Amino acid sequence: MPEGDTIHYAARRISAVLTGHVPDEILTPHPRFARDNWRERLAGRRVTAVDAVGKHLLIRFEGGLVIHSHLRMHGRWRVVPADERWRRSRGTWLVIRREKTEVVQSGGPVLELTTAARFRLDPRLTLLGPDIVAQDHFDEEHFLHLLRGDDRTRPVGEALLDQHTVAGIGNFWKVEGCFLAGLDPWRPIGKLTDEEALAIIAALRPRMQASARDGHQSRFTTIYGKSGSLCPRCGPPARILARHQGDDNRITYWCPSCQL
Repeated sequence: MPEGDTIHYAARRISAVLTGHVPDEILTPHPRFARDNWRERLAGRRVTAVDAVGKHLLIRFEGGLVIHSHLRMHGRWRVVPADERWRRSRGTWLVIRREKTEVVQSGGPVLELTTAARFRLDPRLTLLGPDIVAQDHFDEEHFLHLLRGDDRTRPVGEALLDQHTVAGIGNFWKVEGCFLAGLDPWRPIGKLTDEEALAIIAALRPRMQASARDGHQSRFTTIYGKSGSLCPRCGPPARILARHQGDDNRITYWCPSCQL
């Protein structure tokens, strides 16, 4: 699943192509948009901004229209040279062309054209926790307040994936954050101190912001996907374990020796 840093990186790349310009062409090849008339509704409108909020991406147009996207598990944004193959691809939902560059969205199940006024009140946005990737100040007190309002028996690994508590963390960063902070992802949040919870944020925030700038998330991998490998922190005989966690059955990796 694309995580917050991936979406912020996509927003930066898309903004560099579109912001301040009227697209030369907008196509919605997917059959679900056959009667939505996006091309006509957006014709002649300049892109005013491209924003990322948590895992949501927003392309804003003059006149208060907004394209809203959430990629869920398998969606993807691309910024590519203009190429007919993107338009012919069965999985392509949206193509926005400016000169010789195309912004292409494929496979993302949430894609809609709405108004800024309506989306400003949308609970998918208003109920998000603080965005861990955002460049402005991270509201630690608000994060702790939301965390403490959750079920105290809920494992910290599950709580970190709840976008209502902190926006932008997915399974990769959940695993890496718990490891960096030396915390067992199965520990109930009721047994987590404020300092321990903030240690996860402190470890992840600069790494996710760096990934959002250059798109190289994989360089921050320490234990994710490495079940059976020796722990890089405490070494032999400790090995990384893996087990499904939470309602979504996401695989969690951790070291039972040094994550307590």
